[in-house]
Amino acid sequence: MEYIDVFNGDADGLCALVQLRLAQPRQAQLVTGIKRDINLLKNIEANNNVHITVLDISLAKNNQDVLRLLAEGASIDYIDHHQPGEIIKHEKLSIAIEVEANTCTSLIVDKRLNGQYREWAITAAFGDNLLDKAMVLGWKLGLSEPELTLLKQLGILLNYNGYGASISDLFFDPADLFQKMKKFDSPFEFIVNERETFAILERGYRQDMALAKKAQLTHQTKYSVVIIFPNEAWARRVSGVYGNELANGYPDRAHAVVTRQEKGGYTVSVRAPLNRKQGADELVSQFPTGGGRKAAAGINHLPEEMLEAFILAFEVKFQHDC
Repeated sequence: MEYIDVFNGDADGLCALVQLRLAQPRQAQLVTGIKRDINLLKNIEANNNVHITVLDISLAKNNQDVLRLLAEGASIDYIDHHQPGEIIKHEKLSIAIEVEANTCTSLIVDKRLNGQYREWAITAAFGDNLLDKAMVLGWKLGLSEPELTLLKQLGILLNYNGYGASISDLFFDPADLFQKMKKFDSPFEFIVNERETFAILERGYRQDMALAKKAQLTHQTKYSVVIIFPNEAWARRVSGVYGNELANGYPDRAHAVVTRQEKGGYTVSVRAPLNRKQGADELVSQFPTGGGRKAAAGINHLPEEMLEAFILAFEVKFQHDC
């Protein structure tokens, strides 16, 4: 049997696959990319001897390729937490999709494995900004406050590494980062044994966040804020984690981080108010290339002429939901 592991290049995708492969070791072809590269199944060819595991990418965005791969004879195990669109039913397709706002793919995997590698799941939850969920799971596991702080830091750094317009924007290719992570049963072991990896991410994150905090607010109301970043590598890397930090700091407010693209248009990261984790996916679905989940979503390419319409829709959506 030939195995292919397909995973999102952020903290959730990485930690989900680490858990699975610690529990079920196997040699597999790795298919991943930047966080926003979610049409990962398009370049895969399959036959009756191929089994594909898919983690943390939207079924709605990969529906046609799932159908194609099943027709080619592949078996597929699909685990995710984004809106799935139409659910496909097939004898060779196993689906575990939960769209509840306080879960992520790594937590779904954690349930499947009965908490066998829960520290990795907690790390992913921190990375996906599910802070309360991660803290509760950590307390139940008996982790101390300093230990939880360290897992939170790692989760944020792994998530930060996934953002960019291309792999060249990232500090580490997610496939290479997975190879480093899978050696360790615990994220604490990873941090100790991969000090240089951790230090590179920490240094980059600190420098990029310092630049982000100098950005001016472009649009602000009581319920929503829009920030526009320049076409710079640091801006592309930090857009998602900065949105999370703003959401944590102002939990009653929605945030949109809009980053200029080199060839025109924008990339958009949306965070719903932390105290009402809903509406982000509905908002971005009004625009081409929009997708995500209730609490956090994005638009891969927003044409310049649609920026004003987006800001208006953003303001109306979250003022209405308040």
